Amino acid sequence: MMHSAFAGKKIVLGITGSIAAFKVAGWVSTLAQEGAEVSVVMTESACRFVTPLTFSALSGRQVMTDMFAAEESHAISHIQLGEEADLVLIAPATANTIAKIAYGLAEDLLTTTVLAADCKVLVAPAMNSRMLMNPATQRNIDVIKDLGHGIIEPESGMMACKTEGPGRLPEWEDVREQLLAALCDQDLAGEKILITAGPTREALDPARFLSNRSSGKMGFELARVARRRGAEVLLVSGPSSLPTPYGVNRINVETAEEMYQAVIDTCNDASVIIKAAAVSDFRPETMAPEKVKKEDAEFVLKLEQTSDILQELGRKKEAQGYLLVGFAAESSNLHDAGEKKLNKKNLDLIAINDISAENTGFEADTNQVILLDQHGFSELPLTSKEETADLILDRVLKLLTEKRSS
Repeated sequence: MMHSAFAGKKIVLGITGSIAAFKVAGWVSTLAQEGAEVSVVMTESACRFVTPLTFSALSGRQVMTDMFAAEESHAISHIQLGEEADLVLIAPATANTIAKIAYGLAEDLLTTTVLAADCKVLVAPAMNSRMLMNPATQRNIDVIKDLGHGIIEPESGMMACKTEGPGRLPEWEDVREQLLAALCDQDLAGEKILITAGPTREALDPARFLSNRSSGKMGFELARVARRRGAEVLLVSGPSSLPTPYGVNRINVETAEEMYQAVIDTCNDASVIIKAAAVSDFRPETMAPEKVKKEDAEFVLKLEQTSDILQELGRKKEAQGYLLVGFAAESSNLHDAGEKKLNKKNLDLIAINDISAENTGFEADTNQVILLDQHGFSELPLTSKEETADLILDRVLKLLTEKRSS
């Protein structure tokens, strides 16, 4: 069964009087679908933009709008809300609400809940650009940061007021990562992790190339989850249409040689290297300078080997001190092939993929890998690639701890 990182989490979502409130309706729906218990608190102004009934239907829970009405009806109090929540998110946050939080005012249910909160508080400003950039608002945002609350930085773009500039709520995928980072242990903080992902392409001529079926999904999920858990992540990616995960630095390459050079140039700074890319083992001996016409084509293609990135990383590992993780895409004899690669490449850990199965091979959204190190192997469950990434990083963290304590 797929597991969501939001499952069972108690999230208080405070909504204030901004036109961007409509955008948050989708967030509430998604959080509820992923198993979160979402308690929506709306200010009086917010109710003028979206009705409480909308958020009640999406969250499956009563929406709270008035502190005294809640107390009189014996509903959950503002103190309980703050004490029991795993996370408080205020989105959209108006300049008015930001000012109240900065100065510790508690004149409504939402601001009172924030003062009583015993958990991480995230504030997502959304307003007219001039209001956002006003020195008073910027000062209040700085005060909120000094209080220990997190700020979800607004994006720039066309506003509802027909002006363009900063002040828009970010898209859900980026917000999701910031929520999950606030909810999870930052157990990889201080680590610099280099991850490779995707395929490489080796040109036959200007129009054609040799490649493989890798989508890059596993490497991108590893990068996403490592960043979520506090690591500084550099992603070296072959050709992929996947968006760069929030907070991750990315270098785009195309060929195996370009990936080799990018990895060797940056590996010295890494404490962990995870090579999840499916690098081409061969490339054409020569590339035709112009597109080869059908009638001129030769039917025997001469190939040469590409540089072995993992082999070189294994050779440098002892001197550089990083932990090295490799992947093996196999269709048979998984254990034997994985163990051979683990030893030959001088790896600390290898994740073995069975690419013969429909739900674990290339381009799938799920995965089931075997993890193998010098202590033995373990079979991970069939689950999403996001959760698989978490489980792999759990093992990486364990190996790092053992390495540094020995």
